[in-house]
Amino acid sequence: MKLPLKQLAGALILSAVAGITITVFSGGHTKLPFESRGFAQTRPAANAPLPTSEKYFKNVTALTGISVDDFMGSMGLYSAALSMCCGDCHVGAGTDNPDWASDANPRKRMARQMETMVRAVNKEHFGGGHAITCWTCHRGSGNPSTTATMDQIYGDPLNFAPEVLQAATPGSGTPTVDQIFDKYIKALGGADKVNALTSYIAKGNASSYGPVDRADPAEIYAKAPGELTMIVHQRGGDMARTTDGKNAWVKLPLTVVKEYPLTGSLLEGGKADGLMAFPGLIRKQFTTWRVGFPTSIDNKPVWAVQASGTNGLLVTLFFDKESGLLVRYVRHVNTADGRLPNEVDYSDYRPVAGVMMPFQFTFNWISGREGYTIESYEPNVTIDAAKFYEPSLVTK
Repeated sequence: MKLPLKQLAGALILSAVAGITITVFSGGHTKLPFESRGFAQTRPAANAPLPTSEKYFKNVTALTGISVDDFMGSMGLYSAALSMCCGDCHVGAGTDNPDWASDANPRKRMARQMETMVRAVNKEHFGGGHAITCWTCHRGSGNPSTTATMDQIYGDPLNFAPEVLQAATPGSGTPTVDQIFDKYIKALGGADKVNALTSYIAKGNASSYGPVDRADPAEIYAKAPGELTMIVHQRGGDMARTTDGKNAWVKLPLTVVKEYPLTGSLLEGGKADGLMAFPGLIRKQFTTWRVGFPTSIDNKPVWAVQASGTNGLLVTLFFDKESGLLVRYVRHVNTADGRLPNEVDYSDYRPVAGVMMPFQFTFNWISGREGYTIESYEPNVTIDAAKFYEPSLVTK
């Protein structure tokens, strides 16, 4: 997804995952139990759940009763729908002295009203859920158009790919799920070599897109089944995503919420990322795979398969028709304001211990993009379990 420069600027200044705050985000966060700790060789006791949004932040009146990660995801959806950043609604956002709790900006007050309206429409006309969202009307504009222009009427139609794939009909010439995955495993190097890869450490750099374009050192630690830690050593502090296969966390040093655990649907998304680190795992994780109609990415034909997981998780994989290799991984998770997308694009496959691994990939967040270039893989190495703990325990 190509984000407007203005949106990227706000997102990248804050290094936010989904923390672009449009309506109700406040300052002065409650300190997390693990925020002040250093690295620990033995894992501490499980952290108590964070307070809900209205207790964790100040002056939250609309998005109440939800978790911190759900709240942050909803903020990112607001930003994407309106092509705005934090400073468009919050006093001082993007400076050293933001006043997140202030209601002085009329846009923030209006956003609360819009949140209430959208919820009422969904409840009254669609039985709840998220049939209508901010994106339904705004589509990237702060002031949604009410009348079509002639260019739009007679120009090329705007196509927005649905989150849920329409299953291909029998006899349409599409391969089966098993045929697509079998070709993928063969393209990687065969089942024996794929299954023999049980861990790796990757090192390289990650470049943020936008006006603060730069490359920072990056490390990836992965251990089957489903443990993954990604660290980017940014100048303002380490950014990290970690999962031990059961829990998942995000660390964003330059945001108001420095670090938080993922819960519910967002946790399912974090765990899916861990499974994607090992090509042979994702196929077995879900029993609901279905094949969609053929499509293309960058004018190259691809096969698409999709599976539904728990808590509203949707996982969609796109495979190059010719090579069979994975070119895109998309996951959608639920938030209080609709589905939140993440997308990873893979390229530059090279053999590592006999398995074709991507040496370049782009991690697309709701608030920005990171381009990773891998310089080296160390396959089948011993990795301490502590590497997959909460980010503050494994980063500086």
